[in-house]
Formats: sequence, C-alpha cells, structure tokens
Amino acid sequence: MTSKQRAYLKSLAMKMDAIIQLGKGGLTPENTKAVDEALAARELIKISVLQNCLEDPKEMAQVLAERTRSQVVQVIGKKIVLYREGKKDKKKIILDCDPGMDDSMAIVMACKSEALDVLAVTTVNGNYPAEVTCVNALKVLEMIGRTDVPVGKGMVAPMVRATPKDPFSHGADGQAENFLPEPTTPRSPKHAIDLIIDLVKANPGEVTLISTGPMSNIAMAMRKEPEIIPMIKEIIAISGMFGLNKYAFANCTGDTPQSEWNVFVDPEAAKIVYESGVKLTCLGLDVATHFDVNLTDDDIAALDASDKPEAKFLRQAIRFVNNRGFEAYCTSIDCMAVAYAIDPSIVETFEGHVGVETKDGLTLGMTVLDARHHFVWKQLPVVHIGRKADHAKFLHLLMELVLQ
Repeated sequence: MTSKQRAYLKSLAMKMDAIIQLGKGGLTPENTKAVDEALAARELIKISVLQNCLEDPKEMAQVLAERTRSQVVQVIGKKIVLYREGKKDKKKIILDCDPGMDDSMAIVMACKSEALDVLAVTTVNGNYPAEVTCVNALKVLEMIGRTDVPVGKGMVAPMVRATPKDPFSHGADGQAENFLPEPTTPRSPKHAIDLIIDLVKANPGEVTLISTGPMSNIAMAMRKEPEIIPMIKEIIAISGMFGLNKYAFANCTGDTPQSEWNVFVDPEAAKIVYESGVKLTCLGLDVATHFDVNLTDDDIAALDASDKPEAKFLRQAIRFVNNRGFEAYCTSIDCMAVAYAIDPSIVETFEGHVGVETKDGLTLGMTVLDARHHFVWKQLPVVHIGRKADHAKFLHLLMELVLQ
C-alpha cells in the first residue's frame, strides 16, 4: 500500500462508524470470522476496542491483519481500521499437489499472486507419502502467513496400484532440506476429495483445478460425485511428456524411459481425468523442465539479499539440487502451472489427441500424442498441450512473487 493510498483510505475511514467491537474476550475465532466476513462485504472497516479489553490495539490489529489477509490502515487509540481488496476479478483455484520442493514454491506463487483466489490446497501421495505432503503444505502456508487457506489431506496411494519409488529425492524433509518448523495449524477436517467436491459445487463453473501431483484426488472426486465434472471450469496440470523437444525425453521424471512422474504414479487416475471432458491444459516436461529455466547471477544475489523466508527457501532448494548435480529448474517445475493460471501468454499451447498408457512395462505412464496428418485416433481425448514457454517471462514472474 502506497502512502497516497493509505491517506485516501484514512480519509474514508474518518466518516465511518465502527461496525465490530472487541471486548474483554480479546481476539476469538468468532470475532476473527466476523472481521473476515465484514472485510469481504465492505473492504474497508473500522473496529472499536472496548475499555474492558486488556490487549494492545496495535498488536490486535497486526494479528487480525495476518489472520484475515488484510492491511492495517491505521490504529488511533482504541480504533482499528483494516482494508482488504475485494476478490471480484480473481481466478478461483484449488491447488492439488504433493509437496515436494517445487510444489512448495507453487504454493508460494499461488498464494502471493493478486490474480488468484486460493480456495484450498489439497495434498496427495506422490513425491512423498500423503501425511508428509500434507504437513509440508501446512509448513509453507505458515511460512508465508497464509494459514487462512484450508489444507485437505487426500489419497494415500494410487487408485489401483502400489506407490512407486521416486528416483529423484527432495531431501530428508521433502523440501530440499529447508527443515521448516512443524506446523501448528490443523489441516481441514474434510478429506481432500470432499473438499474439492464441496468447493466446486459451491462455485459452479468458476473453479480452476491446478494439478501438480498425481491426479488421484481429482479422479476420485470425479468418480465419487460425477455431477461436478461439468462444474469444473478447467484443469491446468503439470502432466505428461509429448516428445516436442529433446527435454521431454532427456528429463523424464517417471521411472520409465517414456513417462512423467505425476502420470507414472497413477496412470489410471490420469486416464480418468484426461477422458473426463473437462478442459485440460497439460504442461509437460517439454516446457516445464527446460534448461532455460535457470536463474541469473543477479537473481541469485537478490535471493541472497532478501529477508523473505520464501526467498531463503528457494535459495536453499537451488543449493540442494546443484549439490546433487541437477539444474535450478528442478526447484520450480510445478510453478509453471501456477504461472500459466496467472498469465496464459507464458505458454503457447495446441490441441492434440492424447492417450494414457496404463499397461505395465517400458511405456507405463506414457502420454501418447497422435500427431499424424492422417488416420488420427479421434476416439482419444483432446487436450491442450504446452508447446513452447516464454521462460524469461516465467522466471520474472517467479522472482517478482517470491521477493514481493
């Protein structure tokens, strides 16, 4: 908030009456919820702290601002003024992920973007067991002060097969050995599948699902409540490899020569989602693991100079992968899906008929693109496939959100 904006909001607040009173009970879940609802309805509100409240108004204002994702305009005596910009034009998303260092950075990007309204983070078995991925999501949200975002723990295994061993390691903690503090925020009492179903039903035609892990949660939500399928606005996924450049094959992340990890872990789930009829944009290894996704020396220096915990997280992740012989792109693969949700011009896409291989063997988890001029298998589902990414624009957006 600029000084000019703050001055304008102060002038508006002078004419306002306090609509919420905080008494001797101080800050409670009930009055915090009331403040959140008032901000949603009005954007700018005044709060009165009663004489029988022993808590410091300035400290209360800071806590309320953190809990409601608002900004403190001013605190004068026993009066608090808060502001939160409305969400009218923001894209509603659910981020379904398996953190993972790059999923962790995807959460950071999504939650810090003014273009996105993160309704929930749902976690799934993938890079690590479901309990670990759920805890890691909570850790990241606490790190960036977004404990308002509910986290739902999801599927603990693929739909019909055992969980494969990931040939790539994200470290002892699953987060590039950043070793974030254990979270104090509880996860949602709802299973991830039910959280997806309920949020889609509550916002029909408005919710974009961003999938950066195996598609087990999404597929099971579709199986459990098929009526949500036409209610989903679109799905943007880090999913597949389509042989469009050498990186698609050289950087295969599944444990076969022809697969991408998220599809390889649960190909049956991917097949259900690919064939669901929901608009699906697949950003595969062709664009997400390109060697052009590497930060400059100036970018690294900016991360080193920043006091933001998310900047320190990314810097440590880069050290972690570099020390193991990998490039920095490994730390931000899943961020490409969030970046595309924010700015679709970052990735050029095309439509293609794609099938998912579910048979065991060399090609398990392969996403087969029928790119023939003639005799195309039109019974295969049509998906939108990432052909080419503007990696400079992507990295600029990543750095901007991490450092802001």
